[in-house]
Amino acid sequence: MTELTKVRKVQVTEVGPRDGIQADATFVPTQHKIAWINRLIEAGVPRIEATSFVAPRAVPQLADAAEVMKGVKRSKDTILAALVPNARGAIRAAEAGVDQIVVFMSASESHNRKNVNCSVAESLKAFEEVAKIAGDAGIPVHGAIATAFGCPFEGDVAVEAVAKIARAYQDMGFVGMTFGDTTGMATPPLVLQRVQAVREAAPKLYQVLHFHNTRGVGLANVMAGLAEGVDRYESAFGGTGGCPFVPRATGNICTEDLLYLLDEMGIETGIDLRKMMDLACDVQAVLGRELPGQLMKAGLRLDVHPMESVRTATG
Repeated sequence: MTELTKVRKVQVTEVGPRDGIQADATFVPTQHKIAWINRLIEAGVPRIEATSFVAPRAVPQLADAAEVMKGVKRSKDTILAALVPNARGAIRAAEAGVDQIVVFMSASESHNRKNVNCSVAESLKAFEEVAKIAGDAGIPVHGAIATAFGCPFEGDVAVEAVAKIARAYQDMGFVGMTFGDTTGMATPPLVLQRVQAVREAAPKLYQVLHFHNTRGVGLANVMAGLAEGVDRYESAFGGTGGCPFVPRATGNICTEDLLYLLDEMGIETGIDLRKMMDLACDVQAVLGRELPGQLMKAGLRLDVHPMESVRTATG
């Protein structure tokens, strides 16, 4: 068999509690969010994007961020990260005791205006204050770059624009960066191009790939990342999510589907796949709609079923 990747262990970040539900019109009760995160910890998920300390009027779904953090059963084996848009959010996140602060901005000017209502330069300037607040609190900062593979308003996004932001993140002392495929525009060649460019521009940052399955190539992009040696990925239970500031947006790649792919390739994650499948089914029941995840419907490859469960052909 041809060697597809030399990666043997991958860190999977679960973003469902934040990215997966942030755009839902119906408020998910706080106790469900806490229960989901606790079950993710029990399943062995090493890093969870638990919530976001944004203005409640901007994202009502995450208005209970502090309550969620307070209610979770913390574990030394799981990093609980939280997204913050500005210094005010960073202060709230620090007070809540998050393990890691995540800042975010877009590589394209137009989407950054839509998403956070400021320019790229203004976002970077604001992050300097966030970095100081986090540093004083002893909390590491991770930077995400949305529209890293394309913008719904501008089309192609120059690889140089992504690399420039990554370099700024490194200069501010961030520990890592995420390529956000916010628009589902990533393709394997773009993944290779951008990973290589950022590796050269900001070699001190670890890289994370965050794909959406908008055009059905989410897991193909994961394969491209693995081939390039990237060993960190973000995904959402059941394939939930989608940016509210992207036309016709669809969900993130599904955590269970990603774990199944990695497991079948012999790549270690430390996550209990069956527990994740059970959780995805429960999330689907709470949200009250069918989720796009495939494994939660089909089961594992070697799961067997009684013959009487399927009708016999006649005629």
